[in-house]
Amino acid sequence: MASTTTGPSPSASTAVPPPGKGGKRRNPALLVAWGVVAVLVIGAGFWSTLGSGTGQSARSRLALIAPAAPGGGWDGVAREAQRALRDEGVVNNVQVVNIPGAAGTIGLGQLADMTGQAGTLMVTGTVMVGGIIANDSDVTLSDVTPIARLAEDYEVLVVPAASPYTTLDEFLAGWKADPQGTAIGGGSKGGTDHLLAGLIAENVGIDPEQLNYLAFSGGGEALNAILANTVAASISGYNEFADQIEAGNVRALALGTKERVEGIDVPSLGEQGVDVELTNWRGLVAPPGLSTEQRTALDEIVREMVASPDWQDTIARNRWQDTYLAGDEFQQFLTQNTQEIQQIADELGIGA
Repeated sequence: MASTTTGPSPSASTAVPPPGKGGKRRNPALLVAWGVVAVLVIGAGFWSTLGSGTGQSARSRLALIAPAAPGGGWDGVAREAQRALRDEGVVNNVQVVNIPGAAGTIGLGQLADMTGQAGTLMVTGTVMVGGIIANDSDVTLSDVTPIARLAEDYEVLVVPAASPYTTLDEFLAGWKADPQGTAIGGGSKGGTDHLLAGLIAENVGIDPEQLNYLAFSGGGEALNAILANTVAASISGYNEFADQIEAGNVRALALGTKERVEGIDVPSLGEQGVDVELTNWRGLVAPPGLSTEQRTALDEIVREMVASPDWQDTIARNRWQDTYLAGDEFQQFLTQNTQEIQQIADELGIGA
């Protein structure tokens, strides 16, 4: 599915369902082909006006790619950035384009083909790092231009409100008794949710190969699964489940950290005896082949957004941790994070 929204109306979108939707496993080649066609058809009118640009042209028109379906974490980051850039007057016209599939690697492939287009940014993060490994993607983050890390989001483990498990200990006991019969829902294969599920399993003595993990294309679909009681538990970013937790529709058993986080009334894994922690960073990358002028212009746009009151309100409202990092420091972080996620994936046997 691909959808776009223009600056004046963030809620308005054009959605086109891809072939094969309805529960059947999609052919990866067909999914990639559909992603290409959808982007070309829906985004052509906007992207055709961007061209390579001088760098400053990005202040007139900017495309933000959310490489996941509407409703998930990447989509949320893209739309928050869209609003902040527009409302703070940093960019005149900002459009969000959804390109879901394969832990964001379909969107990554599209971005890598936009050489020299300074009017495009894409949301990325831990999920994509793991997805590249899990899907054995030919395209990696080294094929695009790193711009900035924006923030980190905390993971949370939840069960349906009707679940018999009221504590993490109770859930872990049930999980150990029947690993394959305990379905754990979450985002894409190899993503943060999947990796955290495997780390928890390994830590409490469950063979990661026995993990029954159901991968969804985004937090929105994972939320629907837990609300419909089709999985025993689900893991996602805290913000994606926060409203349902507060409404009592799902029960939060643990935050994916070693220590309790101030402002979030959920016990951490660490304080409940599970020595595991994994956070989900979110950032922005641009197409390859940018000139120094083009990259500098995008750096300045993002820096202005991050410093704005609107974005700081976004950080507080979503309970994110502000971990802004740019330039060579962000590049170094990407290299280190990729190595760390590769090690975790190898230990858990998560791969293509």
